[in-house]
Amino acid sequence: MKSQVIQSFGEPSVFQYKEISKPELKPGHVLVQVKATSVNPIDTKVRAGAVPAVAPELPAVLHGDVAGLVCAVGEGVTDFKIGDEVFGCAGGFKGTSGGALAEFILADVDLLAHKPKNLTMEEAAALPLVSITAWEALFNRAKLVPGQDILIHGATGGVGHIAIQLAKWAGAKVYTTASSQEKLEIGTLLGADTTINYREESVNDYVQKYTNGKGFDLVFDTVGGENLDRSFEAAALHGTVTAIAARSTHDLSPMHSKGLSLHITFMLLKILNEDMHKHNGEILKKVAKVVEEGKLRPLLDSKVFTFDEVSEAHEYMESGKAIGKIVLKNDW
Repeated sequence: MKSQVIQSFGEPSVFQYKEISKPELKPGHVLVQVKATSVNPIDTKVRAGAVPAVAPELPAVLHGDVAGLVCAVGEGVTDFKIGDEVFGCAGGFKGTSGGALAEFILADVDLLAHKPKNLTMEEAAALPLVSITAWEALFNRAKLVPGQDILIHGATGGVGHIAIQLAKWAGAKVYTTASSQEKLEIGTLLGADTTINYREESVNDYVQKYTNGKGFDLVFDTVGGENLDRSFEAAALHGTVTAIAARSTHDLSPMHSKGLSLHITFMLLKILNEDMHKHNGEILKKVAKVVEEGKLRPLLDSKVFTFDEVSEAHEYMESGKAIGKIVLKNDW
């Protein structure tokens, strides 16, 4: 089958077109004809060799997010049949059976769900990693409840734009930050009640302005780095901060002085540990229902790439110019 393979870790140029063998069917798995995939920051880190703990053995086919058609069903599979449209984050990492940058992917059915009927393949491929991450962070870790105030950093980021919609669906009052008027307007369209230009207003300024100095019940940091410190500053007494990028060193004294709770979400842990696969699939089923209710849609960048343009897609991701998710469609 046709594929994009890396023989070594490095720059985006390491991707090479290669004909490889189609995966052999296994019990509990389905063979999926790949229609689309999307780029996540973790995909670029794996390609660069920056996260060896989650990287597959070389040579490797990368990318976890996939949408496609079931074309073969393994022993013991009852929830899927040939011809079903599915989506999931199902490969491209350590311990999986290959990634989505190929004509076919062998996927553990516990990592898949039926594709929402009202999304295209490209739209569905944009959702799995970011929607599982946002759901896990908001509902399983931070325990978001209706009526809470939540500040979501990164309005138009992959996880941020999903978190805004899910938090609004759940009945929260949603505040979000972004760096430009264009992104703030998108945040409003996604459902945010209040948008904040973090380049024009300091944390202290917007905490005073919108919470009378009390801070936010819940802060979701999808950015990382110094923004985690700003999240501690923005949180209310006994508030909750949840984050998805915490490979950094911080002064935790602000947490102590406010009695904060901090939750870190790293959704790949449930892909790396096979006995946890089902958890991700169950979240995707819930996400699909919200999508079909018309309450959630992915934000796609205007640039769409083909699988032969994967190097360009990774360069674009690393440029920081994308707004929303970067999607690749399979035209092989």
